[in-house]
Amino acid sequence: MKFLSQSAPKVMNRRIALGFFVAVVLIASGFTLSFYSYNQYGDDTGRVRHTYEVLSSLQNILSLVKDVESGARGYLLTNDSTYLEPYQTAIAAIPGRIEELRVLMGDNPLQKQRISRLSRLVNAKIDIAQQRIKNRASQSPVVLKLSGEGRRRMEALRRHVSVMVDTERTLMEMRNRQAARSFRNTLIIIFALSLLTFLALVISYRLLEQELTRRQQNEDQLRAYEARLKEQIRQLEASNEELERFAFVASHDLQEPLRKIQSFANLITDRYGNLFDGDSLMFMDKIVHSAERMSKLIKDLLNFSRISNHQEEFKPVPLASIIQRILDDQELRIKGLDVQLEVGQLPVIDAIGSQMDHLFTNLISNALKFTRNDVRPLLRIQSTPVDGSVYPELISGRRYFEITIADNGIGFDEKYLDHIFKVFQRLHGKSEFEGTGIGLAICKRVAVSHHGYITARSQPGQGTTFIVVLPESQSLQDYDRSNPTETYSYSIS
Repeated sequence: MKFLSQSAPKVMNRRIALGFFVAVVLIASGFTLSFYSYNQYGDDTGRVRHTYEVLSSLQNILSLVKDVESGARGYLLTNDSTYLEPYQTAIAAIPGRIEELRVLMGDNPLQKQRISRLSRLVNAKIDIAQQRIKNRASQSPVVLKLSGEGRRRMEALRRHVSVMVDTERTLMEMRNRQAARSFRNTLIIIFALSLLTFLALVISYRLLEQELTRRQQNEDQLRAYEARLKEQIRQLEASNEELERFAFVASHDLQEPLRKIQSFANLITDRYGNLFDGDSLMFMDKIVHSAERMSKLIKDLLNFSRISNHQEEFKPVPLASIIQRILDDQELRIKGLDVQLEVGQLPVIDAIGSQMDHLFTNLISNALKFTRNDVRPLLRIQSTPVDGSVYPELISGRRYFEITIADNGIGFDEKYLDHIFKVFQRLHGKSEFEGTGIGLAICKRVAVSHHGYITARSQPGQGTTFIVVLPESQSLQDYDRSNPTETYSYSIS
């Protein structure tokens, strides 16, 4: 089964997050720029309104001066004092209007200078009007001269106001264009950012939709894998059951003809041994020896197959009792070899007792088997608590016990370390040392089935130290990861 790369979902998630982040940034930028453009447009509009107010103030001042002129002329022509009411009202209002205009034009130095001249022209016009009213009964040339001077000052006033009005209108046109440009820029910015935000959201939505589709496909694929795995597990369980039955039946069926071969070979030797020559007796001995070896091989294969098929419940097992029982069984052999025996303190661990018996029986038998003729045999068994971080194959943070079975035998080259734990793999010929080549394979399978680890250290002629690392407890949640895959070679040489 081949699953999608784990980095693909992370990349897709980053793209989705980036899309929404860009959308949020665009929305925030759009709000900020729109707010700025709106304020700019408001400022430009305010300046346009200010220009209108200036124009209106100029028109009011000019209108008041005209009221002064009209009131004075009406009074002079009719001698009717009612004409003096707008005259007096205008004279009273003009100073306030000029001051108001001065305030409105406070940010324009050129217009401020013109206001000063406007004020002088208005005051000069008012002075002429007041002198004419004062001398209304006289028709002297002085009065006529004042009348002509009044017209000239009125024209000068109109021209000056016209210049100021033209300046303000020019400013108003410029400010109107600026306000229109600000409004247009605001619309463009809002539209562009809205479009980009919409595109970012659309892209993010598409990415999210693709991610959801991909996850749904993965989920469907995982469900299909799960269904296939369950079916394969069911088939494997059925196959294991069949193999177990086959191994059991085969072992019994094969043992029966072997026993007959051994019995008849022994019977022939007993009855007719005196008739055999030396070669015949050697041949019969080889037949008996081969039958015995075949019987032991069948038993070892059956034990090997049962290690993982008969999974019993883990229980506290005192390893000291297991090893002491094995040493008691090997007592005659140990005494016969004059073995120097050293056994340290051994722990109690969660294990399957029968499998621990297989494990240490094989290791102790190996130590007693591969001895050197010129050296007194040594067998040292010790235990040390270790953390799983010491071995890459184990779980860091878990408590294990490192059990060593050391000897001073013939040893082996460590380049064959992986080789010795495979089925039917031997480093020595059958004529040199007895055995089936299955014992260490059983040891490895026991260690693996207990979520442990087995290895060895050795040098030719310097002995061998087998290291078995087993967990103190067998809590299932501590073994989420898979055990290392076992590889075995079944070639018999």
